[in-house]
Amino acid sequence: MKRVSLELGGKSPIIVFADADLDETVSRVGLAAFANSGQICIAGSRLFVEDSIHDEFVERLGVYAAGLRVGDGADPATEIGPVVSERQLDKVTSYIESGISEGARAVAGATRLSDGALADGFFVAPTVFADARDDMKMVREEIFGPVISAMRFTDVDDAVRRANATPYGLSAGVFTTNVGRAHRVAHRLRAGTVWVNTYHALDPAVPFGGSKMSGYGKEGGIEHVEEYLSTKAVWVDLGKE
Repeated sequence: MKRVSLELGGKSPIIVFADADLDETVSRVGLAAFANSGQICIAGSRLFVEDSIHDEFVERLGVYAAGLRVGDGADPATEIGPVVSERQLDKVTSYIESGISEGARAVAGATRLSDGALADGFFVAPTVFADARDDMKMVREEIFGPVISAMRFTDVDDAVRRANATPYGLSAGVFTTNVGRAHRVAHRLRAGTVWVNTYHALDPAVPFGGSKMSGYGKEGGIEHVEEYLSTKAVWVDLGKE
């Protein structure tokens, strides 16, 4: 029997509560989705924002996305580089087109960038969608591109239920200044890693891995070492003196 450890894809949710520090949260949510042009298995691509701040937050996130410098990854001034290939470019743009056709509203991006020095590359503008729905193709499937879909929620149970309503379980993010709520929500989320008021924090000493269709087994921490061990139990009857 071959033993395997699998770290697979994700469709990670981010939950933003009304009491979150919006100035900090906008940029961190943006980087959660757009870092490495969204080509990260843990990319935070499903955004749930509490109803009372939804409009303001999505507008500010759109401004942030539009302000990111897209260009040659070897240029130190570049913040967002290209996707890896023309094939991936076509895949990402097809998801963007499906989102628009299903009724989502593009707040920022939603286009290929091909002007000037970008003409010969595979560049996608950091894209923020509003008015997304849980049943949309771009919300359900992993895009692996710089696209985030925003949706409203009304209460904690609603947010957690929808965040968990995915075949994946790799990672998740929670933004709130209520420490108790952060712990309670993190406990209920079915994800191998949950970040609170941050995202993409990784360390070799901390186990990393997913659940459900995001795989099983862990990288990092003592759990990683245990993947290579085979525990033996030895029972010995020492007899009577």
